[in-house]
Amino acid sequence: MDSVKVKRFDRALTWLLTIVRIVIGWHFLYEGIAKIISSDWSSAPYLAGSKWIFGPLFQQMADSASVIAVVDFLNIWGMILVGLGLMFGLFTRLASAAGALMLLFYFVAYPPFPGYMFGVPAEGAYLWVNRNLIEFFVLVAFTFISKDYLFGLDRLFEKWKNEKARKPIPDTPAADQNKLYRREVIKNLISVPAIGAFAYALYKKRKWDSFEERLLKVEGIDANSGATLLQFNYASLKDLKGQVPKAVINYTDKDGKPAQFELSRIIMGGNLIGGWAHSRDLIYVSKLVKTYHTDEKVIQTLALAEKCGINAIITNPQLGRVHQKYLHEFRGKMKFISDCGINLDFQRGIAMSLAVKSDALYCQGEITDRWASETWNDPLKRTVAQRMELIRKGLEEIRKHGKPAGIGAHKIEAIKTCVEYGLKPDFWVKTCHSHN
Repeated sequence: MDSVKVKRFDRALTWLLTIVRIVIGWHFLYEGIAKIISSDWSSAPYLAGSKWIFGPLFQQMADSASVIAVVDFLNIWGMILVGLGLMFGLFTRLASAAGALMLLFYFVAYPPFPGYMFGVPAEGAYLWVNRNLIEFFVLVAFTFISKDYLFGLDRLFEKWKNEKARKPIPDTPAADQNKLYRREVIKNLISVPAIGAFAYALYKKRKWDSFEERLLKVEGIDANSGATLLQFNYASLKDLKGQVPKAVINYTDKDGKPAQFELSRIIMGGNLIGGWAHSRDLIYVSKLVKTYHTDEKVIQTLALAEKCGINAIITNPQLGRVHQKYLHEFRGKMKFISDCGINLDFQRGIAMSLAVKSDALYCQGEITDRWASETWNDPLKRTVAQRMELIRKGLEEIRKHGKPAGIGAHKIEAIKTCVEYGLKPDFWVKTCHSHN
């Protein structure tokens, strides 16, 4: 009875290990083929963003076109060959060792440690353990597992080899022997339906992608004659040419010395990220953008902008938490320009902005517009002069902390009023739009 249980356990274990091997092979094969299908794929951005112990080496590799060509070739075809080997169960130990080595490189390039990730949250990361590490240990285990516990071509060839070396007089009748032989062949060819399923799934995906692409890339449409623009031009980071021009804000640091605050001439706006959408009568839009812009999505957006050469974002101090997370956990360098906009309270906004370590601060445009207006119904019954004095004191408070101090406005009349009262910010933030 014990021997029967052992046989059943061995049989179940063999099936389980075989399925695990095929699933991991599926993953490798898909990743390799997906990179071939994506004609613009390159490992250069991946290597350039590495920040751990071999980061400098990977970054040097990313700077060399010839090295990248070799890395791309090895990466793509290594994945495909490892995937095929694991799915067919052919040269399983070699395929497992090669796959484990590749996964080790991926892990070293981007370990799931705070501060060393890709600049965006990694898929399948669980603190110090991620999907790459899990599959790495599984493949290491497969390098030590006997062929007897894995259905596949390795086991089938081993059976054929042993069959030739067997004694000429069989222990079992020929009919039973043929029956067992057929069963063994079928079991070891389990990868055939798996490969068929993979090919079918890939075909269905490519069919849908082609259909979607035909709809999105409509040729011969006159953009000025239709109600909706139907033609889209797609670009990737490698299509960027040159550098984003830089400008500087001259200000005085906390020691009273002249300083410069460098800005890219294109900076990010933070309204949508913060959930403020000028949606007119579309009442669902603000909720929609808040739902879409999770911490992970905001961090991904910041990382993408930084790779494009943008070095600053203007937004609300309430987003300082996410910005600090981006700086510390993802080693980002995006500068945070806070509008200090908290319930029309400039002083409170300054305190919150300093608490989240904003790089530059300014008086929110809505605050300036209202405080500069004679017709605004101030709930605290302050005069325009008193409100302008609050802005002046706010600028002084910002400068005491060595930060550039600015004033924002939507209306040109608000700026004129600030100038009339002698306010001299380090920079202005002016929107350009109609006021209807």
